[in-house]
Amino acid sequence: MGASADRIRLDKWLWAARLFKTRSLAGQAIDLGRVRIDGERIKPAREAKIGETVDVQVGDMRLRVVIRALSAQRGPASVARELYQETADSIARRERRDELRGAEPARSIRGRPTKRDRRQIGKILRG
Repeated sequence: MGASADRIRLDKWLWAARLFKTRSLAGQAIDLGRVRIDGERIKPAREAKIGETVDVQVGDMRLRVVIRALSAQRGPASVARELYQETADSIARRERRDELRGAEPARSIRGRPTKRDRRQIGKILRG
């Protein structure tokens, strides 16, 4: 934990929790309204507090996490997972999304489809 782990900016916490690759990406997401606390838009400099519910949207993935610990240092993924706890509804929503994505016919194809692969995909889509 950092020297001022009791007070930390939210953009820095999101980076330390490995929810964003860089701190600037976390700040941009907050500015765009993709990170909310208790449903309200916030600013990157807002302090993160233990027990707050944070809604995070990264690409097409939406997470709802509860802040469990504060850290100003980005550590290994195993340590980063200890900083937050994903809510049960968020886990269920993510698993449901992964199941639906797994049903896509193109997911099994690696690289560019061959002519034969394109014909098979066309047959599946036509019914």
